[in-house]
Amino acid sequence: MLSDLVFRSMTVADIPSIVAIEHEAFATPWTPEAFKNELTSNMFARYMVMEHDGQIIGYGGMWVIVDEAHVTNIAVRSDHRGQGLGERLLTELQRTAAFFGANKMTLEVRVSNEIAQGLYRKLGFKPSGIRPAYYSDNNEDALIMWADLNSYQPATEEQEW
Repeated sequence: MLSDLVFRSMTVADIPSIVAIEHEAFATPWTPEAFKNELTSNMFARYMVMEHDGQIIGYGGMWVIVDEAHVTNIAVRSDHRGQGLGERLLTELQRTAAFFGANKMTLEVRVSNEIAQGLYRKLGFKPSGIRPAYYSDNNEDALIMWADLNSYQPATEEQEW
């Protein structure tokens, strides 16, 4: 696992790198415009990037509304997968959500994505329901998962949110 990672807020200048990762990771990737709207127009949105040697190798986003955080997306570059970086990134998202006052976090994951579900379970997420035909590319169901954030040490302000 890489030890010299930097986590910081995503900026509009990061969008081309983020979209490249989106295309590696998802069947229906978000557009550059979708990310720009999240960063510039959504007051609930919190997005971060994970860097190694000055290169963005992962990112994650969430909406924090009152005391709940909803993960919108999370991905690691394909050539950096299998190194525990998704766990590091999701842990940072959980800590950041706690910093902003969330005490619960939710996400949806494809019912077929057992690797991601394993990671989420490892970090305290528990299944709570199904969203039928949630994914537009193939109408696959999504598993809804929730985690309690009360045990997380909140991120510090030095991350400049």
